[in-house]
Amino acid sequence: MEILKFVYQHPLFEAADFDLIGKAHQRIELAKGDFLLKKDQVANAYYILESGLVRTYLYDYEGNEITTGFTGTHEIAIEVASLFQRIPSPEYMQCLTDCTLWKIEYDDFQELFHQIPAMREWGRAWMAFELYLSKKRATEMITEPATQRYLHLMQEKPQIIQQAPLKYIASYLGVTDTSLSRIRKEIIQGSH
Repeated sequence: MEILKFVYQHPLFEAADFDLIGKAHQRIELAKGDFLLKKDQVANAYYILESGLVRTYLYDYEGNEITTGFTGTHEIAIEVASLFQRIPSPEYMQCLTDCTLWKIEYDDFQELFHQIPAMREWGRAWMAFELYLSKKRATEMITEPATQRYLHLMQEKPQIIQQAPLKYIASYLGVTDTSLSRIRKEIIQGSH
């Protein structure tokens, strides 16, 4: 229950709200390699990670696999457009490690959204912050060199650096595996 209180942080939530929130979520265990969502499926749930790492990816127009995001501990694994617009997902969402997650079905979320006023306020605040992060990432991909983007990732999301294979990190940063190896080597040499 502590993880739900951590994720659903908003000053308007009351203790009784967390009873309803807790009942709406189901704790599940998934193995490394399991999918939360596949391309062309309509998302019917989102997940809060208690432990583990999830990768979101798609294929570009040339058929190359591109990592578009990672979801780590205490974060929400969600494909927003598919879930809320009820459209097929363009992406895959897959466990990179064994994961413990709290799953909430779309219908249960909708019910909470209507029952608990604080849930609407939390949802707005969460969505605004996610939009900010998305814009920040898009801007950094254009304005910052790959070394700087890697350093940001090391600082802000060390779990990704520790648990994700290099090829996925390279793809996420928009560089080749070779370039990422060179960047990592330069950083290690620079810190000595």
